Amino acid sequence: MSVPSFVPSPASSSASGAPSVSAPAAAPTQADLLAFVRRVAADTRLIDSLPLDPEGRTWVRLDGPGGSEAWLIGWPPGTGTGWHDHADSLGAFLTARGELTEHSLAARLPTDGWKTLELTDGVDRLRRLPAGRGRSFGHHHVHEVLNESVTEHAVSVHAYYPPLPRIRRFSRTGQVLRLEQVERPEDWQ
Repeated sequence: MSVPSFVPSPASSSASGAPSVSAPAAAPTQADLLAFVRRVAADTRLIDSLPLDPEGRTWVRLDGPGGSEAWLIGWPPGTGTGWHDHADSLGAFLTARGELTEHSLAARLPTDGWKTLELTDGVDRLRRLPAGRGRSFGHHHVHEVLNESVTEHAVSVHAYYPPLPRIRRFSRTGQVLRLEQVERPEDWQ
């Protein structure tokens, strides 16, 4: 399987022949992550290589730009993530095949110290993301992503920087959001 990766260019030499020191690579921005997921989603051989399970989501970890964490994810019909955030990470994702739906909150939630929040009216956002469409998001973005099709798999590409330190999972009843679980990388590796 071809896994995209980005290799920094070697240091150049100065006129004296001594290697010059290059500045450290800048951390990827939301725009960088979105450009990366677009490039990966255009790689049809890679997209076609993802094993699809009729029952549950499948995923393969990829090398993202600038030390970011990236994933290729397969979504059987009717599957979703549930409400969650990505802690202090920026992110981007793009649908490579099929269509995904994103429900998100246009509200900044406290980062810690709460179990239940009552959401105000007007914070809900809905996006339909057919193949070729995606989005980027900032820190503490709360959303759920779904494949609402009853017959078709979807495939998407995701990237996060810094690599995910944790994911908070929530349940939602009406306007009440409840923190249910905090996952760490060792829980999903």
